[in-house]
Amino acid sequence: MEKQNSFKQTIQSYLDKRAKSDELFAVAYRKKNKSIDECLAYIMGEALKESSMISSGIKGCGMDNDIVFGMAVHYYDEDDIKVNKQTNYKVSAVSVKKEASTEQPEIKKPASAPNKRKGMKKQIPSGQFLLFEDL
Repeated sequence: MEKQNSFKQTIQSYLDKRAKSDELFAVAYRKKNKSIDECLAYIMGEALKESSMISSGIKGCGMDNDIVFGMAVHYYDEDDIKVNKQTNYKVSAVSVKKEASTEQPEIKKPASAPNKRKGMKKQIPSGQFLLFEDL
């Protein structure tokens, strides 16, 4: 339950900041027919729809913060959104650090890898395929 409250606080904090800096969104954010709990239910419902498109056996999905915050803003902007009021969801947050540089890391190769395979290759009868030929 603590993670759900943290999720709620994170979304609400983002929306509060957005409303302070964006007057058009502030109007949508004050709508009487909208609530933060229903907003979270909308986000979770959309996430479950997304995961069901990927695989029918998965009950969840991973999403970037920008996508989640975008869904929250969309919920407040649109008046005709249907919300699945399912409340038994679990939220997990994973922090991923992005590299500041866009350069690809240098891959180090061993100085000289000895060829483990010695001797002549076996002759393969025509019409037969050799799997793992280069191993």
